[in-house]
Amino acid sequence: MAASFPETAISTERLLLRPLAEDDAPGLAAMMADELVLAWTDLPHPFTEGYAAELARTLAPAHRLAGRGIVFAVTEHLTQRLVGLVELRNTDWRLRSTEIAYVTAHWARGEGYAPEAVLGVAQWLFEDRGFLRLEMRTAAGNTAAQQVAQKIGGISEGVLRSAWIVRGESAGSGGAGGSGGSGGSAAGAPVGPRGGEESRSDVILWSLLPEDMEAPAEVESGWHGDHRYVLRD
Repeated sequence: MAASFPETAISTERLLLRPLAEDDAPGLAAMMADELVLAWTDLPHPFTEGYAAELARTLAPAHRLAGRGIVFAVTEHLTQRLVGLVELRNTDWRLRSTEIAYVTAHWARGEGYAPEAVLGVAQWLFEDRGFLRLEMRTAAGNTAAQQVAQKIGGISEGVLRSAWIVRGESAGSGGAGGSGGSGGSAAGAPVGPRGGEESRSDVILWSLLPEDMEAPAEVESGWHGDHRYVLRD
């Protein structure tokens, strides 16, 4: 049987990352209807409530059990609102390495939720699961995703030329990060019909290792309560 992540939840200062539930479908479909999510991801378009329910019920659990990765719904502690989606994928259990991708709801951007969620997952991977490398890939034009990678202490390792497809003629920066600036392929699901014009894009490869995460005592800024990660300005 392939190695796989346990079904789990991760808590940060403001967020709870938990398994997807079928009743997340309306919020998930609304989040994925955003132009920036369409531009920077390879998610199915249109991303319907029916597909969102199938993702929660079947596709995401199969993704985890097959050892490919894990999918988290990102919710606010105070309101329980769905504010994003985080996916680990392309997991290599021998190298103890995996790739992270995310989507943030358009109304939740600018709150620092993406770096908080990514760092929470990184801390869990390194300290609880024994992983030694986390990768993020951002489209060359997706400056918001690049800022997330920089804030968490990611190291840019170079450019993968013409390695992604961007959808939409005016893909601005924002809301989605990960493979080619993507929020992921919906846990390995087939890509559905796509909207917008497509063009090729370079990809910046980032990595985060356990030693890249500073100890709390070393940096006071960005430290909150009992949470052990540190955000960089």
